[in-house]
Amino acid sequence: MMSSVSVDTCADKSTVTRERPVAVKADKSIRSAGVARSNIASSTEHPQGTKVWAAQHKDYTVLQQHILFWDRDQDGIIYPTDIYRGFRDLGFNYLISVIAPITVAIGVSYPTRLAHTYWPDPYFRIYVDSIHKAKHGSDTGVIDGEGRFVPQNFENLFAKYAKEDKTRSSLTLGELFQLMHGQRAVVDPFGSFSCFLEFVTTWVLIEKDRKIQKEDLRKVYDGSLFWEIKAKRNDGSGWDKGFSLTRNSITWPIK
Repeated sequence: MMSSVSVDTCADKSTVTRERPVAVKADKSIRSAGVARSNIASSTEHPQGTKVWAAQHKDYTVLQQHILFWDRDQDGIIYPTDIYRGFRDLGFNYLISVIAPITVAIGVSYPTRLAHTYWPDPYFRIYVDSIHKAKHGSDTGVIDGEGRFVPQNFENLFAKYAKEDKTRSSLTLGELFQLMHGQRAVVDPFGSFSCFLEFVTTWVLIEKDRKIQKEDLRKVYDGSLFWEIKAKRNDGSGWDKGFSLTRNSITWPIK
């Protein structure tokens, strides 16, 4: 049964609580929206997440599902070469696809390695079973410390920052930067820079009409969108969002 208790979400002496309202109606569509889901990325539009995808990968957390696209042989280990291939399959050019494995592996490999040993991995491999250890600060809070998905925090992103879209279902680039600024923690350059790289990459991949759509972002969190993009590129229909991504270059979007 959904709760009908009224709570104050704004304080008179705190301007920011009025500027960034929370999603107060999430519980009407999502049961216990504040409870983290281990393997389902829920939203008010899709309370059961990406149904088929979630059912097929119910043994993985949402954060693990997010990176499975790069674990092609399903051995639980992602090599820098796997990252390169994944970015190429998404349409990124050679330069971005070479830079990505370097930055991702340097930042993520050792934290995931700590679940197995204190010795750094000489091959900069990333371990899927312990990817939660690579969670950085200054992020959105949509993924919790164990890799689960918190629907309430996902809905809050759009309630707080989606001002131009009256339906609160898309974010402009400016709003995305406001989001990053609003979620930034003090004295956290690594987390802030990581968040910046993640959202810029996401923008380049899924932007359309100078906005990113809520549903696309939800499917980025659970990783299902990556497979959708790869399939569309392979079957010839093409991926019609994001910048004009080709095998050789990234150019401005053709409007």
